[in-house]
Amino acid sequence: MDLGLTGKLALVTGASRGIGRAIATELAREGASVACVATSKERVQDTVDACRALGGAAEGFGCDVSDHAAVTAMAAEVQELMGPIDILVNNAGVTRDQLILRMKEEDWDAVLAVNLKGAFNTCKAFARTLMKRGGARIINIASVVGLTGNAGQANYAASKGGLLAFTKSLAKELSGRQVTVNAVAPGFIETDMTEGFQGEARDAMARAIPLGRFGAPEDVARVVALLAGTPGAYVTGQCLPVDGGMAL
Repeated sequence: MDLGLTGKLALVTGASRGIGRAIATELAREGASVACVATSKERVQDTVDACRALGGAAEGFGCDVSDHAAVTAMAAEVQELMGPIDILVNNAGVTRDQLILRMKEEDWDAVLAVNLKGAFNTCKAFARTLMKRGGARIINIASVVGLTGNAGQANYAASKGGLLAFTKSLAKELSGRQVTVNAVAPGFIETDMTEGFQGEARDAMARAIPLGRFGAPEDVARVVALLAGTPGAYVTGQCLPVDGGMAL
């Protein structure tokens, strides 16, 4: 299926590894050019090389998405080097898991700053450009934890739940300019964030998933590509779980 992404420019935050890297390469595979963003340009170079190997144009950019001024500067750099973007994927995220009695204020602030404020910063920086493009897309990578909550992840769940509400609000704000805004909520995906789950703990988690297994980053990336492409043209304000049925 041709998703209609040829000639489009996508920007993906948190693109150095895991789900972000899979999204960037999937969009490149479908014909999009990709601006790959991570905390440093060096960290994202492997993803840039992978996108280029698939035949697409790609460039790397270093930026702390929690820093409003840094995001504004990055947006200007992207436009100067690659042109106006058509697709924004907010994937950058961090975890600092701890039970609330042990959670430090800085653990709360750091997670909210990257996961939620980071999406605000990028959306604000690129909103005018996206509104002028016609049929532009914003896709926020949330989490099944934002739907269900999870003990020891109050900060992460709050950031992802907030991202879902942000998605719905922004969908209403930008709909008049035909900009769609959606969220994808991954469940347990095989990334470095889930490498710590081994043995019986991992088996128990897999048993709690109706499909009985962890997902792959590519499972998430393919859904993002659909929302970014022609099939997603009439979908906005929605959250699509990619979780093997966890949120049922």
